[in-house]
Amino acid sequence: MYRAKIQLVYKQEIDAKSETAFEKAIFKASYDEFLLKSQAYNREGLLKTFSQMKAADGRANSLHYKLSFSVLHFITQLNNRMPVIKDNLGNKVAFETPRFELIESHTEDISMHKVAVFYETAPLILVEFMGEYLLLANGDNAENELTNTFVIRMQPNLSIINYHGVAHPQLA
Repeated sequence: MYRAKIQLVYKQEIDAKSETAFEKAIFKASYDEFLLKSQAYNREGLLKTFSQMKAADGRANSLHYKLSFSVLHFITQLNNRMPVIKDNLGNKVAFETPRFELIESHTEDISMHKVAVFYETAPLILVEFMGEYLLLANGDNAENELTNTFVIRMQPNLSIINYHGVAHPQLA
């Protein structure tokens, strides 16, 4: 019996205050790449922020994609395990798809540089809501078959992005 199939996403924001080696590596590599790639949208050097570049030239939105190549090898080293979200036993939760986003940056002030990495899970089975906790299972198991489950707590920057509910979960 289950309630729904869901997908979760966690948004890890990284800025100058970030502390882990992973976050610092993402921060530095993406800032260096921003300084290099943003020149195409700021030929005269008059624009200082990513927001200004987007407002002046919509093509600057491609910086999300272009900067992602500078951080992809760091994300690959995570072995598809979210560095922040853990289940109640302390195991890192698996993700299937990462996505990089440039939130803001400044060509002359590294402290204004802010990025995010989104970690999207594979489809999960939502077995039960327990207050702020979710009882989840991986994959598709046959009805009446023992299923390995895990529990995670809902927290800031963690969201259900896809939900496919069962019409009558008590009958499933």
